[in-house]
Amino acid sequence: MTRTPPLYRWIAARLTGHLLAFIARFITAVRAEWRGIEPVDKQRVYYANHVSNADMPMIWTVLPHHMRAKTRPVAAADYWLKNKLRAFVGPEVFNCVLVDRRPEARTDDPMEAIRTALDEGSSLIIFPEGNRNMTDDPLLPFRAGLYNMGVSHPDVDLVPTWVANLTTIMPKGEVIPLPLICTVTFGAPIHVGDNEDKDAFLKRAADALVALAPEGER
Repeated sequence: MTRTPPLYRWIAARLTGHLLAFIARFITAVRAEWRGIEPVDKQRVYYANHVSNADMPMIWTVLPHHMRAKTRPVAAADYWLKNKLRAFVGPEVFNCVLVDRRPEARTDDPMEAIRTALDEGSSLIIFPEGNRNMTDDPLLPFRAGLYNMGVSHPDVDLVPTWVANLTTIMPKGEVIPLPLICTVTFGAPIHVGDNEDKDAFLKRAADALVALAPEGER
């Protein structure tokens, strides 16, 4: 269950969210392409490729406001709780579902917080690769979380979401972004099929995601 912050922090979080969305649009001219689904108010899990810390804000920014308010990114607790600024932006501005990605340190099942958010009716943004992809391959192998969500919540749409151009806009080591357009492409939703095993589903989910990528990113 999400904790309700004091009114002044709630207002500050909303204003900060609008500011971050404005900055993202100003720097990257980020735009959404709804290729296989419409931007309607329906519970979904947007699963995306992961090459940059800016991936999540780009997806969050292009969602219409009425959808953004109900969509929670799943993010690493050790990153977003590292200092006071992140602890404000992650949990309160983005309303992240925070999970501990350190198996040796955590005491709770990370999927429990995710299932609770889905049970409460939230949509989610997730990165099934787990870590940022620093290789030349379009995707790292998917972890099992997406499959587990599809099994536990079969009515929730699992929407492949490709974030394009971010590594070109902000190459590693650069501090000034290049003036290119970032596109977030939403594909047709998928679901776990009857008797479909984990490996087969994760391959199908990855294929659906890569199919949305521009030619140069496949």
